[in-house]
Amino acid sequence: MTAAAAVAAPADSPAEATSSSRWHVWALLGICVVAGGLYVWAIGAGQIGNAYYSAAAKSMSTSFTNFLFGSFDPAGVVTVDKPPMALWPQAIAVSVFGFHGWAVLLPQVIEGVAAVFLLHRTVRLWADEKVALLAALILALTPITVAINRDNNPDTLLVLLLVAAAYASTRSVQSAEGRARTRWLLWCAFFIGCGFLTKMLQAWIVVPGFALAYLVGSGAPVRRRVLDLLAAGGVLVASSFWWVGLHAFWPGSKPYIGGSTDGGAWDLIIGYNGLGRVFGGSGNRGGGSSGQVIGQMPPGQVPSGQVPTGQGPMEFGGPGGGAMFGGQPGITRMFDASVGGQISWLLPLCLLILVAVSVAGVLRWRRKVPGNPAERAGWFMWGGWLLVTAAVFSFAQGIFHPYYTTMLAPAVAAISAAGLVMFWRARSFVRFLLPLGIAITAAWAFVLVSRDTAFHGWTRWAVLGLAAVAIVVLLVGLRRAGLVAGLVAMLLVPAVWSTAVAASAGSGGVMPAAGPAVRGGGGFEIFADGQQPPNGMQPPNGQTPQRGNRGQMMGGPGGGRAELTDEQKRILAYAEEHGNGAEITLAIAGSAQAASPYIMSTDEVVIGMGGFSGSDNAPSVEQLQQWVSEGKLKFVLSGGDRGPGGGRNDHGRQAWIQQHCSTVDPSAYGGGTQTLMECHA
Repeated sequence: MTAAAAVAAPADSPAEATSSSRWHVWALLGICVVAGGLYVWAIGAGQIGNAYYSAAAKSMSTSFTNFLFGSFDPAGVVTVDKPPMALWPQAIAVSVFGFHGWAVLLPQVIEGVAAVFLLHRTVRLWADEKVALLAALILALTPITVAINRDNNPDTLLVLLLVAAAYASTRSVQSAEGRARTRWLLWCAFFIGCGFLTKMLQAWIVVPGFALAYLVGSGAPVRRRVLDLLAAGGVLVASSFWWVGLHAFWPGSKPYIGGSTDGGAWDLIIGYNGLGRVFGGSGNRGGGSSGQVIGQMPPGQVPSGQVPTGQGPMEFGGPGGGAMFGGQPGITRMFDASVGGQISWLLPLCLLILVAVSVAGVLRWRRKVPGNPAERAGWFMWGGWLLVTAAVFSFAQGIFHPYYTTMLAPAVAAISAAGLVMFWRARSFVRFLLPLGIAITAAWAFVLVSRDTAFHGWTRWAVLGLAAVAIVVLLVGLRRAGLVAGLVAMLLVPAVWSTAVAASAGSGGVMPAAGPAVRGGGGFEIFADGQQPPNGMQPPNGQTPQRGNRGQMMGGPGGGRAELTDEQKRILAYAEEHGNGAEITLAIAGSAQAASPYIMSTDEVVIGMGGFSGSDNAPSVEQLQQWVSEGKLKFVLSGGDRGPGGGRNDHGRQAWIQQHCSTVDPSAYGGGTQTLMECHA
């Protein structure tokens, strides 16, 4: 049983080969055009993606240090809570085109289409052209991939870099010459290291599968394989940690690393954005905050199934950390209501294929039948990518968002495409696995759609009908027609959901996702039109539910709002007019996210104190005192949105503000719900 063919196909004549080659080129071009259309449709309609990252892209375009370290604010006080590589293309686009939503999102579109193209080239090396085209199509139509590529979260670049690593790995195991083999393996390690600088330890999840693929598939002697892997490990460490070392030893002023407890990148890696994501605990929050704070509710209005974790206005979180974000940790997480509709459409099929390939491999080994090492390496690489990543995501105790699962999409596409073609070409009893795979996939799609039939509920019956036709046609011997009908049945619902994402002409903001609205986005409830919060749940003060597609957060910063309100415009104008030339026009207490609209809408220097959650020690009380004493800061906005962390662990900033700042008469700037304070040395 092989990925490319179960039995040898007759060779094409030169004319047929040329015609086939042209058809393949046009087919790949068509798939890339479809992918690009889904990703780019109406991205210039005013949306700006995740405002937290969009504001950072603009700030990064103002100075080299801000660009290098990923500063959230133009003053270079604190970075975003991720490494900056995913934001570098966005910042460059803003520098070239100016700040617009489409300028921020266009690099994501290009990266998404590049991933589809590069996946085709990778699978083509491993299997054949037809398998590669099918894999590219599956990736292009994966709902969560369409959603994330219309947003500016870092996962789009992460997927592209990991597919590039898979291409380099495939070239490595297929190289006959020793130096080329080693060189491509080192490139593979380099691309994974770049993935680390995009989303830290998440990129390393694929390393076991890639290493095992080289061990079982390389033609080099065993000793050389081990030495090559050690060299690749060195490249992986160097390409992953050079930025960490650069920040640690940077000679000049540098921003505080957001999400860390000590301002350094290493703490972020092993804490909030590293092991904290996997094991939960206090490392799951930046700035040393204890417990995961998801939202704020008045006493007595805790959502069903949640447990209070704070005092005063009740702060709540799910058991084990990130339950409200992406379902409860466990073996079924990839299939539950929060995640299933994003990525699981073909997961049962992938498991069937991997079991079939494993059984065939064991039988071949027992019969001492020689196999194809390069083909075997591909199965280990893609299978290891899928299984290890799914396991880590399923059992992660910390913060987990459904859109992380876009990292599974390339492996799902490659395994599904190779397995389907393998089943179709089989001539023994294995040929019955194709009807079985179609039946399982259609049945699972029916279950997923049935969870909310108000959202394209007609597709569940259509997929059953198409699957039944495909199975009958296959059983009567019309295998080509049966395969086509089966592919339509399996990809119908993902294609409809993906098209619906694009047709919404919007980005997902904080929580990009496809399908109907369900609980689990942004830390608060998200709704479709006409739905109301359950169990008496009310939005936090000053926030209103956003109506629209799944993935949009309930109001507030970070959810895709770039414009200032009239009140915010009046406050900023007053601070600018009466600031006496202060370098920092306005500092906003409670959360860096609240500063996002100010940064995106104006060229004034506005900072958000405390980083993403309001819990970072940036700026410190000493820094605030120095700014005020030197006349660099005069106005602080207090009483606005306090962010996910509620500003509860603000390292004494609020107390300092109360002692050193006086409230400006609201009538001076037209009044409002927020409190502007003037600080004195």
